Amino acid sequence: MAHAAATSGPLAPATVTRSRLHRLLTLSWPVVVARASQSVIGFTDALMVSPLGEEPLAAVTTGAFNTFCLIILPMGASAILQSFAAQLRGKGELVSVRRYAWYGLLLALVAGLTAAMAIPLVPLAVGSLGVAPGVERAMSEYMSIRLLSVSAVVGTEALGNWYGGLGNTRVGMIAGATAMLVNGVGCYALIQPRFSLPGFGVPGAGWASVTASWCGFAVAAIAFWRDRPKERASADSKLRLSELLRVLRFGLPNGTNWFLEFAAFAVFVNVVAAHLGTSVLAALNVVFQMNSIAFMPAWGISTAGAILVGEAIGKGSQDEVRGIVLLTGAIAIAWMVSVGLLYWIAPAALLRLFAQPGDERLVVVGATMLTISSLWQLFDGIGITLSEALRAAGDTSWPMAARILLAWGVFLPLEWLSVIREGGGVVTLMLVLVAYLALLAAALGWRFASGRWRDIELIGVAELPATPE
Repeated sequence: MAHAAATSGPLAPATVTRSRLHRLLTLSWPVVVARASQSVIGFTDALMVSPLGEEPLAAVTTGAFNTFCLIILPMGASAILQSFAAQLRGKGELVSVRRYAWYGLLLALVAGLTAAMAIPLVPLAVGSLGVAPGVERAMSEYMSIRLLSVSAVVGTEALGNWYGGLGNTRVGMIAGATAMLVNGVGCYALIQPRFSLPGFGVPGAGWASVTASWCGFAVAAIAFWRDRPKERASADSKLRLSELLRVLRFGLPNGTNWFLEFAAFAVFVNVVAAHLGTSVLAALNVVFQMNSIAFMPAWGISTAGAILVGEAIGKGSQDEVRGIVLLTGAIAIAWMVSVGLLYWIAPAALLRLFAQPGDERLVVVGATMLTISSLWQLFDGIGITLSEALRAAGDTSWPMAARILLAWGVFLPLEWLSVIREGGGVVTLMLVLVAYLALLAAALGWRFASGRWRDIELIGVAELPATPE
């Protein structure tokens, strides 16, 4: 009996940790594939275009970054669907959860229509950036094409988040893997002359990406259609304006959070970095493309952790959240630090994947940037873990305000002063970025430690079905 008591007592926390770790890893690796799809598409476009020269490379990398900046607001808003689904699942309230997927699809439709109407404005916007004429022309073509995929990208993200909140991360994974595969094949066939095709260059990369995004969405949409209830529609299946408004109430701050931070980075890339020349612009975007890929496992782990956080909150076990976040953060940080070590050890070798023979300028500048970027990996791991955990709790407004203040009130002014006004170079450019990410991680850490997220009611009582007497 004493042995049994010892086993059930002191070892219980270790057992809980092992079980939680197993579930975290099981949920996370499909999320990594799903989350990586758009970043891998941009990375593949850049890699396949790089043989065409520095200007096409700068156009595609910067164009992919700018396009993602425009997509990220509705993508970020749709991420809240995971929080709703996870908390409803934790409460055991699954009757009404399917409605939330439809709210995500409505958001995707509105986002796609808005993007389509913005296409005629792309050349004007790109023309105001002051980049080289060849970069301007190619970037305008690429972005105009890529904006045709907005509904598909947001729709895939919405359904993937919804399924993820229900504990099914494989639908998003299969959709993401499909998009990446189609894009790779499309880039190979369309960018350079192959298969009796003339080679379409930068526009070919854009069309490959659009086709890939819609194929990925088709996979998620077919899964959602197949999982529809077999019984006739009931009153519980009808969409409710109050729920849609609640999704927007918590989702839009999260989307605005992502958008404004990326918008600050877009200004940083298109104004501050472009001020230093085409080589620096191309190198910086290559470094960002590398980091966007390397960052995905940490984001996947953090998203999986957010699913567990949402479930714990949904079942009223807020005290479990700290342990989930610590475990999630430990894994995410370990990955990011490993990435940083690779950047520190072999930056030039990684940059040569994108450089033409003899193009040492891109390699030298990019290697310096990649080496310095190793310094922010720790802060990125902390920041994404805490950001996802707060989002799972419905705490989206405070992180939005913190990002706006730090990105637009600290990061951009410092970059402008130190690089454009004071004549700083690549090292200064990157060190200010490291400082920004460190400050953001500290701010999110303070917010989580304050425990204010415990008081947020994500799911209104009115949304839950009445319990019979």
